[in-house]
Amino acid sequence: MRTRKQKQRQSIPPELRYTVSDFNLEFPDDDSCLEYVKEQRWPDSIAPCAKCKQDRKHHRVSGRTAYACGFCGNHIYPLAGTIFEKSTTSLKHWFYAMYLMGSTRCGISAKQIQREIGVTYKTAWRMFRQIRSLLSEDGLQLEGPTVEMDETYIGGKRRIATANQFANKTAIAGIVERRGRVIAKALPDRTGSSLLPMIREHVVPKSTIYTDEAYAYEGIKVIRTRDGEPARYRHRTIYHGSRVYVRGDIHTNSIEGFWSLVKRGMHGVYHSVGQKYLQSYIDEFAFRYNRRDHGNLIFKAILQQVSQRAVD
Repeated sequence: MRTRKQKQRQSIPPELRYTVSDFNLEFPDDDSCLEYVKEQRWPDSIAPCAKCKQDRKHHRVSGRTAYACGFCGNHIYPLAGTIFEKSTTSLKHWFYAMYLMGSTRCGISAKQIQREIGVTYKTAWRMFRQIRSLLSEDGLQLEGPTVEMDETYIGGKRRIATANQFANKTAIAGIVERRGRVIAKALPDRTGSSLLPMIREHVVPKSTIYTDEAYAYEGIKVIRTRDGEPARYRHRTIYHGSRVYVRGDIHTNSIEGFWSLVKRGMHGVYHSVGQKYLQSYIDEFAFRYNRRDHGNLIFKAILQQVSQRAVD
């Protein structure tokens, strides 16, 4: 039995640890954050100069968020086209919000950010909304060869008796590679017309797909690719209605594990999420899940999205 003097083993390997102390050493102020964004967009300060019509070395302009061409003096702005553009909030505050978002499994609320960095709730909520806009992976292709698919519902409790137990709730469908990545989407319903196109878009042909016995999945074997060719999916079913949850390698435990993370975050951290913004919250959970082996370096993955999504 472990004694009090014994140290608890770290679950994150040393090379994947990134503590608050590490964060403060690397990003002590706004200038260091600006330099990081600049290097992500234009490594070694080499950037195209609009006047010189060629790549030139640029140097920081004192007192401004700009860098000047070393030959003609024309300015470039690393924050232009990013979520930081025109924001009056400290860049370090933005970076710290990303750090916290990447360091938790079930999310962090805007109210917590308000307490941590001293901004207003409106500012904290807007920061998180902007950061989440970077985390969608709509074009993600699940390579399989084995995936699981399932649906769940997100929404408030029923206030009146109704025959539809899912009234006022939003259907969420998810597909996950076993020991791999996940894609999840808010859908208008859980019919085959909504679920099957999601399979065609994100699952490579000839993959094996595990689902429960929902009628909507009956059409999996006849799905065709965008080119009109048979996708030749292999469909395996586990019958939850008969209280069977695992039969050999036939189960949907992986996607159900993802749903448990989502629901813990939705009910325990965010409490209430409107349908308008629900997809962005689902994207956040999927982004972290797909990088769960990155340790605390998920923060750096979020930072990379800033430059990748920048609009020139």
